[in-house]
Amino acid sequence: MKKITTLIVLFLTLNVFAQEKLSLDECYSLVDKNYPLAKQNNLLAKQNAFDKETIKTNKLPQIDFESKATYQSDVIELPISLPDVTITPPNNDQYQATVNINQLIYDGGLTNAALEEKTASLKTGQKQVEVNLYQLKEHVNFLYFSILLIQEKRALLVAKEKELKTTLKEVKAGVKFGTLLPNSDSVLEAELLKIEQQFIELDKDKISNIKSLSQLIGENISATIVLENPEISINLETKINRPELDLFQLQKNQIEASEQLIAKKNNPKLSGFATGGYGNPGLNMLDNSFQTYYMAGLKLSWNVFDWNSNKKQRKSLQVNKEIIDNEQEVFELNTSIELTKHQSEISKISEIIVSDMDIIRLRQKILETSSSQLKNGVITASAYITELTNLYEAENNLKTHNTQLSYAKANYNTTKGTKN
Repeated sequence: MKKITTLIVLFLTLNVFAQEKLSLDECYSLVDKNYPLAKQNNLLAKQNAFDKETIKTNKLPQIDFESKATYQSDVIELPISLPDVTITPPNNDQYQATVNINQLIYDGGLTNAALEEKTASLKTGQKQVEVNLYQLKEHVNFLYFSILLIQEKRALLVAKEKELKTTLKEVKAGVKFGTLLPNSDSVLEAELLKIEQQFIELDKDKISNIKSLSQLIGENISATIVLENPEISINLETKINRPELDLFQLQKNQIEASEQLIAKKNNPKLSGFATGGYGNPGLNMLDNSFQTYYMAGLKLSWNVFDWNSNKKQRKSLQVNKEIIDNEQEVFELNTSIELTKHQSEISKISEIIVSDMDIIRLRQKILETSSSQLKNGVITASAYITELTNLYEAENNLKTHNTQLSYAKANYNTTKGTKN
């Protein structure tokens, strides 16, 4: 029974640890999946399906029912009289009930062009959603690396605390046996209390950032989460691969589809019609009785001259394409400027990191000497803490710059549109 219990506890512990790890790529995926804007893809598809079904009804028979009753102040009468012939004029009160059926036979490709335009519109709308979601990556980068930096700083602070506690035991022993000055241990204890304050500050900042990241990715994140430190590589030679470029092209495709739709509006249209009715009078105006009747035929319509309205609409769309080309040019220029800024930042931080490592090596040697001097009563505890803090700050700077370098690389890849 004890073995079973131990296995269960071990399994649950492993499961908890598995759930408390999170990578940058997972955050990207969760934003694309859970951010409220992502729901618009399905909504746009549903709306587009309804619009297409509406357009397709143009090819179905159109059936109308109409009825009316009228009273006329005057009716048709023959202006002459014929011997032995009596022609009764129509009644002043007349009644009609008709069913009209119209069937489109040929519309010059207008319906198909309208369907193509709707398809292009859907692709553009969904790509716009993708662009908006992609732009959230920069916010994800900021929160992720802010939490990661706090995580790294806390790890260093734990190491500093451990070093101080070890030194404190040795100093207490020295004070007890009179080899060190009284109150030397109090200085170290005060420094440990300051570290506790720093822990509180870091933990509060981490919780705040975790809450923001949780809301952004749509998942609850534990306060004890361990973020993975990503190894990010960049390629300076690859071209920009942002979804905005695809959006610009889809917008131009949609304009071209609209041009085709407008061009076909003036094409000749052929339809068939049939009318069946019951009324008084019927088609024979001289028969004053209720009659059934029908008529059927073909109708050709063609807008031969529209005062160049169609042509002007297409010219307006051409101007829209030029506007989109200009927007793409501006986007590519701004993106190039942003990439140059990121490259400069990456280069600067990389050089600083080399210097950080040299500083740490020197600080470690100084601290080793100070630690020995403290144990032998040569320096005070305050002097030792100064050197320990100097080493901690140097290590903290290295961790900060390493995180900043990863952050700059992530932003570079996000700006360029390449995966980390």
